[in-house]
Amino acid sequence: MTGATGFVGRQILRALIKQELNVRIIKRPSSQLPDWANRERIECVEVSDLFSASQPQLESLVSGCDTLIHAAWYAVPGEYLYSFRNVDCLIGTLLLAQAFQGCGGKRFIGIGTCFEYDVDVGRLKPDSPLLPKTPYAAAKVSSFQMLSQTLNTTDLSFAWCRLFYLYGEDEDPRRLVSYVRAKLGAGEPVDLGSGKQIRDFLDVQTAGNLVAEVALSDYRGPLNICSGQPVTVREIVERLADEYGRRDLLRFGVRPDNTFDPPCVFGLPWEPKQQKVK
Repeated sequence: MTGATGFVGRQILRALIKQELNVRIIKRPSSQLPDWANRERIECVEVSDLFSASQPQLESLVSGCDTLIHAAWYAVPGEYLYSFRNVDCLIGTLLLAQAFQGCGGKRFIGIGTCFEYDVDVGRLKPDSPLLPKTPYAAAKVSSFQMLSQTLNTTDLSFAWCRLFYLYGEDEDPRRLVSYVRAKLGAGEPVDLGSGKQIRDFLDVQTAGNLVAEVALSDYRGPLNICSGQPVTVREIVERLADEYGRRDLLRFGVRPDNTFDPPCVFGLPWEPKQQKVK
């Protein structure tokens, strides 16, 4: 597994450990495992930059593994959407998949985003039209398309998990839910936009469980990791405020809405199957 110490990756790791599976983690030397991680079931191998590693390095990292969950990507908040590092991640992902295939790997799980889609079409299904509007989304689409054309023509099965709006444990403080919680907890006003946007929110721990289920299933192709429940940003924020009894702190309309922000994004969720890959 790559990206196991990140916001989403550590929840995938938690789900795998609960299944009593042995997991090899490919991580940077500076990355730290969470305190709850069962070291007896985790093998750590380190690489300074996964996306610039040589082919022999990549082969040594994945050799002997039957399933690879690739959750690593450049994801610095405020930078990743338009960063040229997305190109490095795209190329590195394809080389990683090539190395895994060459080492006899059996199943590759990639992590995508809901912003690969044309978000103006309504409810988003795995076969909905794709129309990325940022370098990040475009790199994810390119990864998906290249891997679909190469991996599924071999004995190696491939699934692509498109994540929607996640929140929860270890969330970056600049993201919506953590920002609102921090302000409410401090008794400070919460400056917000109109709150009219419709979104598909899902707890990151649930998302991690679902990705782990995908990895252990026989599903091939793209799928959505989402709740399937459209809800306005205002509703979500008001629910959070009700936990503190402080709706009076919510200041809707103080911040301008982003004109490029889609009005409605929600998806058709993947439902786990009972059959698992042996």
